[in-house]
Amino acid sequence: MLLDRRRLLAALLCLAHNARHARGREPLRESRPTLGFSLYGMPKLELDQALRVCAEVGYEHIELCLNPGYPTHPEAFAPALRRQTVDLLGELRLRVSALMVLLNLAANDEAHRQGLGVLAAAARVAHDLNDREPPLIETVLGGTPGEWDTLKNRLAARLADWARAAEEHQVVLGLKAHVSSAVNQPERLLWLLEQVPSPALQVVYDYSHFELQGIGLEDSLQSLLPRTRLIHVKDTRGDPREFRFLLPGEGRTDYRLYFELLRKHRYTGPVCVEVSGQVFGQPGYDPVDAARRCHAVLSRWTKP
Repeated sequence: MLLDRRRLLAALLCLAHNARHARGREPLRESRPTLGFSLYGMPKLELDQALRVCAEVGYEHIELCLNPGYPTHPEAFAPALRRQTVDLLGELRLRVSALMVLLNLAANDEAHRQGLGVLAAAARVAHDLNDREPPLIETVLGGTPGEWDTLKNRLAARLADWARAAEEHQVVLGLKAHVSSAVNQPERLLWLLEQVPSPALQVVYDYSHFELQGIGLEDSLQSLLPRTRLIHVKDTRGDPREFRFLLPGEGRTDYRLYFELLRKHRYTGPVCVEVSGQVFGQPGYDPVDAARRCHAVLSRWTKP
């Protein structure tokens, strides 16, 4: 009965999340994807500056990074600062589409317990930012591709712990496949979701990780879009053995086709630029210029 109650609460939360409208404001358009920027790519900017840049450039939403070293890490992002951020977001007409955290299903027992604490802290931030519709909490999953067969059952067991925590804290957790992780392909991610059938677990789709493996765009979209609550976009060069992530427009991704397929498959949720550490870690990286360049490449495809 307790599990059924938790699943009911998570289902109601998931339905609310899918409504995609900001508290106290007009509903967001639901006829097209919306374009945002992840502040993971602005690690050295003050939060208010980063938000103002994103609004000035023309983004509709942002992802906050809760990883250590960022101003929105839960230990630094005090409740008073969260309230100020909510006010500034309202002023700038921005919303928070997601919160990035770094969890690891393949971690040892102690690290797994700590990860559940990270998830709980992220949930508190999510509710402080929007208690009615908490932003998605998103993470990659850890491990390496060659460990899948030996790790997959343990990953599923650990994922059940994440699901229970997400349900208890009334948040939705978005899972992202990564080219270098044990969960690197759509089939592996879907297998995990089948083992832990909780509406509190959804998908963050990032084609760059599939493109590097030669997985087709439409095939991966068709399989994952029904569970997708957020899309990350960035570009690529190379293959799984040796690769570089790039800004959108600097690699081989066909964004015209990409957004045509999103419309074909009726995806109207958030699309968020994620600048890789391989990019923002380079000398001379300018986060403001990067945000502007990415918006120029992608905004033509998200206009009404």
